[in-house]
Amino acid sequence: MVVVESSRASTADARHAAAEFVSSACPGVDADAVVLVVSELVANAARHTAGWWRLRLGTRNDALIIDVEDRSEAPPAIRPTSDLSGGGGLGLIMVQRLSDELKVLPRPGGKTVRARFPLYAEAPA
Repeated sequence: MVVVESSRASTADARHAAAEFVSSACPGVDADAVVLVVSELVANAARHTAGWWRLRLGTRNDALIIDVEDRSEAPPAIRPTSDLSGGGGLGLIMVQRLSDELKVLPRPGGKTVRARFPLYAEAPA
């Protein structure tokens, strides 16, 4: 497991940690996709909450789990793709499409946004 926290690291550090973790622990996972997802989730936590965030990367059963915790209880908002007025919201659509699953897990004093990637890609038919 890898843990990166905003009090000791930057968004760039989070991306770097994600790339290293995937290359060493999850060779069957698309590292570029994971880095994009980590970048989006951490940037959202830094931009739209009180600024504190914690990234956790780990494997569970047959999946890579990316958790980004923050201190806001407000769920992230996904904007319709037809709304190009600015203000964010489109990155979460990218996260949904790149990851196998996207969940928001409320917790006392904040939330965890979780993305899941299967560890083993299905063989082409």
